[in-house]
Amino acid sequence: MSVPAPAAVSLSDAYARCTALAKAHYENFPVGWLMPKAKIHHVHAVYAFARHTDDLADEGYASGFDFGGELPPQPTPEQRLAALDKWEEGLLDPEKGASEPFLVALHATIRELDLPLSLFTDLLSAFKQDVTKTRYANHAEILDYCRRSANPIGRLVLLLNGFRDEERFRQSDAICTGLQVANFWQDVSVDLLKDRIYLPQDEMAALGVTVDDLKAGRATPAFRALVRNQVGKAWDLFERGRDLSRTLPIPLKWEIGVTWLGGTTILRKIERLDYDTLRTRPKLGKLDIPLLFLRTLLTF
Repeated sequence: MSVPAPAAVSLSDAYARCTALAKAHYENFPVGWLMPKAKIHHVHAVYAFARHTDDLADEGYASGFDFGGELPPQPTPEQRLAALDKWEEGLLDPEKGASEPFLVALHATIRELDLPLSLFTDLLSAFKQDVTKTRYANHAEILDYCRRSANPIGRLVLLLNGFRDEERFRQSDAICTGLQVANFWQDVSVDLLKDRIYLPQDEMAALGVTVDDLKAGRATPAFRALVRNQVGKAWDLFERGRDLSRTLPIPLKWEIGVTWLGGTTILRKIERLDYDTLRTRPKLGKLDIPLLFLRTLLTF
C-alpha cells in the first residue's frame, strides 16, 4: 500500500510560519526591523530558511568530543547530513518541497524578487561543511567557508532592498566575512567545546601553538600572536567594506552601519584582552547597544 504524499502548504500559511519563527526563535533578533512593511515577509522567508538549515546542521554535542557529564542523545553526523540532503532536494525542486512551509515561502520570494538560487545552495553547502569539517588548513580555506556561509546573507540584504551592483556586493562580502571571522576569534573557547578550531593550522604550526594549548586554556605569547594576526586580517576586511553604508539610503545605511560598528567593536574588545579569547569571551554588553546606534548616526 503506497503512502500518500504530504499535503502541499498554502502560500499564506507558509509565510505565516516564517514570520512566527522569526518572532519566536531562541536565537532571534529583530529580523527585518528596518525593512519596509511590504517586504518583511520576504525577509522572514529568507531568515526561516537559514535558521532551519542551521538547526538541521547543528551538532549539539554529538561530535564525539568528551564534554564531561551526561547529555541527552544528539543527532549523529550521518543523520544531520541525511536531513540536509533531503532539505536540499526541496530547495532544488519546488515540487519536492511543497509540504515544507519555509521552502514554499522561499521559492515564492525567489520567484518574485528574482533572487539567485546559488546564494541558498552556497549557504546549504556551508552548513553541510559544518557537519564534516572541524579544522582549517589555512586562511584561504577560512575565506572559502565565509564566502558560502556569510557573504550570501549580505548579498541577500542588498537584493531584498533592490541593489544589484557588483561594487556593493564586494563591499558587503568584505563586511560579512569580517563579521564571520570576528565571531570565530571571539568564540575560540566556545568552538573548542565542539572540538572545532577555525584558527588556521599552518599559522598555528608556524607559531608553535598546539591543540593541547588551546584545550588547556593556555593563552601563550604564541597564541596571542596568532589571534593578533587574525584580528589584523579582520580589520582589513572591515576597512574594505567601510564605505558601503554611505552609498545606501536610510534606513538601510543605518542597519549596515550598526553592523559594521558591531563587528569592529568586537575586534577592539579582543585587542583590549591582549588577544586572550581562551579564558574570556568578549561580547557586546547592554551599554554597547545604544552606543552603537548613536555612533552609527554620527558616523554614517
